Amino acid sequence: MLSVERNETLTRFGAGTPMGELLRRYWWPVAISSQVRTHDLMPVRVLGEDLVLYRLLDGSVHLLEDRCPHRGAALSHGIVEVDGLRCPYHGWLFDGSGSCLEQPGEPESSTFAHRVQARAYPVEELGGLVFAYLGPQPAPVLPLYDLFTWDDAIRDVGWAVVPCNFVQIMENAVDLDHVAWLHGRYSEWLASRGMPVEIPRTFSKLNQETAFEKTDYGILMRRKLEGQDASADDWSVGHPLVFPNMLRLGGGGSFGFHLRTPIDDEHTLLLWYTTYKPGGLPVPSPGPVSCYEVPWQWEDGSFRLDHVEGQDIMAWVTQGRISDRSREHLGTVDRGVIMLRRMYFEQMERVRIGMDPMGVHRSGGVIDLPQENEKFGEGTGFVRDFLSAAHARFSTRVDEIVRRYAEVGLDVSGALPVVR
Repeated sequence: MLSVERNETLTRFGAGTPMGELLRRYWWPVAISSQVRTHDLMPVRVLGEDLVLYRLLDGSVHLLEDRCPHRGAALSHGIVEVDGLRCPYHGWLFDGSGSCLEQPGEPESSTFAHRVQARAYPVEELGGLVFAYLGPQPAPVLPLYDLFTWDDAIRDVGWAVVPCNFVQIMENAVDLDHVAWLHGRYSEWLASRGMPVEIPRTFSKLNQETAFEKTDYGILMRRKLEGQDASADDWSVGHPLVFPNMLRLGGGGSFGFHLRTPIDDEHTLLLWYTTYKPGGLPVPSPGPVSCYEVPWQWEDGSFRLDHVEGQDIMAWVTQGRISDRSREHLGTVDRGVIMLRRMYFEQMERVRIGMDPMGVHRSGGVIDLPQENEKFGEGTGFVRDFLSAAHARFSTRVDEIVRRYAEVGLDVSGALPVVR
């Protein structure tokens, strides 16, 4: 367990808090590129800060504080023009760096505009996502993790916003034992009560052994399932948590990142970024990076427990907006959770003494990450299960993905019909 005080330190992300200062050293995915259309305004909230994202006619994307420095009106209700964003209240115009270009009410001879600056943040697009940096300068480079650089794979992104703290979602990423229970045995119980749940049987296999290894990028997780030996991909390769906010998962020619961005202390943006290379082969004409919403509630507000992510979200949200870790009782199955918490506190200390925390990059280059391909020993069967029972079932491209696999002689058909 954690003391009330240490739990508070771990879960508060505002500017000036220890965790907030740590998280501001990283680039955060704040939107899907296709969501930010030319001349549109998109309010976003990141680490408790209200911001506005917009795209100019030249295709560039910019991010400003959602507050005009004149009288405090919301720039998210402004006008996107050729040169920048104009405040709706009095027409002050700001460029992407926050510089004030025009103040219509001021005399032509006035130099007042030169002394006014809206707060602006660096943004970059990579792999169909928009990333923002809210920390001190000089900004680190945006890490080029392998999947974001692929242009020869089908890529799509599921998204959802959930009302709970970012840390309890990340702790789930290093909880290898929840799979067999939450997605396996619990699904079997729900099905026995008449709920239309068809979670793959492989999810019910218990772990024989698990291992968590600290690496330069975060934590490498490995497991041996019932009936597996040390040659199984799940143990010999494993999959990583990339500190501070990303989980790598997949198999059978599908490879993905689960990305989590703290909106504020009590809300988190979830992004499921998935790439598909049937048979490990390049995909001709894969098309643009697409996106879809992942529903986790029914119309009456109850949890959707008929897919993997809906079950995860139930477990996260029912802990409370911010989990009270002073009341928990951790066991040996929680070694990964304990390791991750220690990592957050260790990296907060590095920032406090003026050092870069782990995973901050000052030079470029593609970063390849390890990931098992024969996940659960299922090969392409994992893809079929993934398209049937996980967030991918809500993708608009399921039929295309099944067809692309069939073109290389692989059958991943059998995806469940989606009930929205």
